[in-house]
Amino acid sequence: MKEQINAFLHYLGVEKGFSGNTIAAYRNDLYSLAEYLRKGGRHSSWQDLGSDTLADYVVDLQNRGYSPTTLARKIASVKSFFAFLVEEGIVVVNPTEELRAPRIGRTLPKALSEEEVERLLRAPAQLQTPEGERDRAMLELLYATGMRVSELVSLDLDDVNLDQGFVRCRGKGDKERLLPFHEDASETLQEYIEDARVTLKGPRKERALFLNRWGDRLTRQGFWLILKEHAADAGITTPVTPHTIRHSYATHMLRGGASLRQVQEFLGHASISTTQVYTHLTDDHLKDEYERTHPRAS
Repeated sequence: MKEQINAFLHYLGVEKGFSGNTIAAYRNDLYSLAEYLRKGGRHSSWQDLGSDTLADYVVDLQNRGYSPTTLARKIASVKSFFAFLVEEGIVVVNPTEELRAPRIGRTLPKALSEEEVERLLRAPAQLQTPEGERDRAMLELLYATGMRVSELVSLDLDDVNLDQGFVRCRGKGDKERLLPFHEDASETLQEYIEDARVTLKGPRKERALFLNRWGDRLTRQGFWLILKEHAADAGITTPVTPHTIRHSYATHMLRGGASLRQVQEFLGHASISTTQVYTHLTDDHLKDEYERTHPRAS
């Protein structure tokens, strides 16, 4: 069971950019659950874990005298873990859907402003190297589609259709979806493919779309380092992760008038409830717009 926990912790570090301390807290929370199940001899896999067992676990935590804040964090860890298992296709039915935690307040995803995104997309142009062209193409495509970083680095050359402006993306659970991208992204990709990628590939026969300096497929860790460097060059002081770009894409799409269902499909969310968190971000924007434009608003 710890194999899936460790895969989840790796995902938190690489794709979501969580700090070492946060990941350690998740590890402690989930290992605690695994130990509770082991001692009780209840289950040998996550697939057969039911909501009743999880409810008993919460009662056990309460009996151990944890504060509401700590209890809420531990329950949130379990819910996040099972959401990951569902997205990965490891678990079919999520047993945490009815699990309730003390209300402590909600941390919403942080999105970049449109101006910050523009600065970030321009940053690689300063390099004037094949790597700079590649970085610009990656950032453009990531923001144009909202795909996950794991999906981005998994792309092969033949997954991109420049003529029709879409990319074939393989998401969690190996589910495939077609994502449109705009003309600027298409032009940037074409320049990269016809110029920089040829240089990076050299004589190698590599199918990957995005390559490192040795002509091999770029890794998630490699992209993470690239993104941090360009965010610093763009003067963005808030932490920027690959998931930040995904959050920004979703937020800006909804603010621009896209429906929640459309954004759900583009992001590849199995449940629309996962996408609904972005409505809280756009609500703030709508309130600001109302205050700014209504003649009777103060």
